[in-house]
Amino acid sequence: MKKSVKWIIIAVIVIGLAVLGIYRFKPKANSDISAPGAPAGAPAAAQGAPGAALGRGGGPLLVRYTVIKTTELIDGINISGSLIPNEEVDLSFETSGKITDIFFEEGSSVRKGQVLAKINDAPLQAQLKKLEAQYQSTEDRLSRQKALYEKEAVSKEAYQDAEANFNKLQADIEEVKAKLEQTELKAPFDGIIGLRQVSVGAYASPNTTVATLTSVKKLKIEFAIPERYAGVLQNGAGLTFTVEGSDEVYNAKVYATNSKVDQGTRTFLVRAIYDNSDGKLVPGRYVSVSLNTRTFPDAIAVPSEAIVSEMGIDKVFLFKAGRAVPQEITKGLRTDAEVQVLSGLGVGDTVITSGTMQLRTGMAVELKN
Repeated sequence: MKKSVKWIIIAVIVIGLAVLGIYRFKPKANSDISAPGAPAGAPAAAQGAPGAALGRGGGPLLVRYTVIKTTELIDGINISGSLIPNEEVDLSFETSGKITDIFFEEGSSVRKGQVLAKINDAPLQAQLKKLEAQYQSTEDRLSRQKALYEKEAVSKEAYQDAEANFNKLQADIEEVKAKLEQTELKAPFDGIIGLRQVSVGAYASPNTTVATLTSVKKLKIEFAIPERYAGVLQNGAGLTFTVEGSDEVYNAKVYATNSKVDQGTRTFLVRAIYDNSDGKLVPGRYVSVSLNTRTFPDAIAVPSEAIVSEMGIDKVFLFKAGRAVPQEITKGLRTDAEVQVLSGLGVGDTVITSGTMQLRTGMAVELKN
């Protein structure tokens, strides 16, 4: 008997809990819903203006805003690049031979025309002496033939042969002198000469690199920009750059751009020049470049978070008479924080900049200072 009473009590408790749950989750009529602060049983529509959407809690939605005014927008890009020499060349002899002298110190500064190294020129020097020894006698023979020809004592052919021999001798001497010049390795421009790759006694040919000469008084900054800037960037445009491991900012100017866009990377190669007279920077270093490509002096812009894009249409919400009113816009330049508005807004418009995903047409809003 006690056992049956126990089960009856448990059944009554279960049924009671089930009925309570059904009642709590049963849908209620609009007339049963009251906004916070309104009298119990008051209709929802009566707690705001007719047809107005309200924020959470039934009151206006607090939003941040900005008042439109013209501003200067700069189309800037940050990109990586490299420092390269203004001039650089691998030095080699124009002819072949054994190196007899090296006249430079590795890592030293050299001047244009300075003799850096020399190969054996003894055979050429001997040949030059032989030709120069013939020069006086050949010149005297030509003078005698000329005097005789003027007196009609010799034929014209004899005079011309003497003249041809003399001219040939002059040409031979000039040829040997030119070959002697090729035995000397000279600096083609001022610069810093690097580590030498040969020693005295080594046999050198035109394919043998003796050392590398680098001009560092001016350095080039080489970098690639997206193709959309092709044709926009002009020579003379200023830029700033920094090098790895330093916060110092350096200034340079664009002096040349490539003739076409690279089809593989869809980028446009640009070079700028930097005055490195103090020698603080060396070629080959990685640089971070900041470049302003275009400037819009009287632009209208809004914070990027104020723009809502739906179905390919860009819009913002304006604050008008306490309501959120959508306004379609046309976008232009985008910076890190702002977007240029080409049409749809005017100076003095109040644009809502927060809570844009919650906003609906005609929603009551309150500006937050």
